[in-house]
Amino acid sequence: MNKTKVAFFDTKPYDREFFTETNRKFGFELTFFEARLNPNTARMAEGFDAVSAFVNDDVSEATIKELVKAGVKLIAMRCAGYNNVNLAAAYGKILVMRVPGYSPYAVAEYALALLQTLNRELHRAYNRVRENNFSINGLMGFDLRGKTFGIVGTGKIGRVFAELLQGFGVRILAYDMYPNAEAARQLHIEYVSLEELYRNSDVISLHCPLTPENVHMINDEAIGMMKHGVYIINTSRGKLIDSAALIAGLKSRKIGGAGLDVYEEESDYFFEDRSGYAIDDDILARLMTFPNVLITSHQAFFTREAMTNISNVTLKNIEDFVKGRELVNCICYQCDGNRQCPGKGDHAAPCKSQPKPEA
Repeated sequence: MNKTKVAFFDTKPYDREFFTETNRKFGFELTFFEARLNPNTARMAEGFDAVSAFVNDDVSEATIKELVKAGVKLIAMRCAGYNNVNLAAAYGKILVMRVPGYSPYAVAEYALALLQTLNRELHRAYNRVRENNFSINGLMGFDLRGKTFGIVGTGKIGRVFAELLQGFGVRILAYDMYPNAEAARQLHIEYVSLEELYRNSDVISLHCPLTPENVHMINDEAIGMMKHGVYIINTSRGKLIDSAALIAGLKSRKIGGAGLDVYEEESDYFFEDRSGYAIDDDILARLMTFPNVLITSHQAFFTREAMTNISNVTLKNIEDFVKGRELVNCICYQCDGNRQCPGKGDHAAPCKSQPKPEA
């Protein structure tokens, strides 16, 4: 019996380490490519049954056409987000699966770490002491206790973030298209409108998926509603924030600080070593000049537990597909990740009754 062949794109040493180890119990034939998936590299997938892609791969209509032409039957995303996948183009031609919950603790804990590092100036203090400068001038932060936190998105990660805040004595406001009454009761969350959250929060943390409707939800208008000196934390998706508007808010001091683990044009830089090159992206370069902006390279997910879960669920998704089981992590076009999906599981198997959408 021939082994199922899987091509992994945009891989790093840690991907190869974890997936090779996890594959011992699945027995697939894995091939790891450093190149990112795009319309040109998709041709490398010829002869493979499935491909695995990551957050900065280009899974556009053109890429999907090449994958279908190459005979690929499944795209196994090894992440939760899929805003880089053209689901309409994939419908009826190739299945798309994802890893919906690899470790909400990893991301939520990192969001809190970003805030604490930024607020208490730990990154700047570390660099000072390394240079034998023990002055604390300019490193003053604020107590979290008594502050109002705004959480945008109360899915698994947002709820864990709210759980982490329970010991800090803060007020928690939240916005979600689908409020969770049980979470509100257990975690003392007050669901409010987005505008009310903007107006009343001292810290705003983004934990929502990227959709066509919320691109640049943090823009000039939104920032104008916010408190003077607000802190913004983003461990979700870069395009939730209009970076030009963020810079304007930082320059006017309307925004007191920003902790960013994602950036809207990150694909050219994040996960890569660019230390020998100048940064051509003027907006990213400008953001890096602010002492009250902390940027990291999309590493909030990066814990041993999360990588173990990602490799397990990704390969289990492929096994379910190969063996004809229910595809609980399949992303169908009808529900498109909507938690109100009528099917089984969080995001259901493909909705076969749904008419094919326009690509």
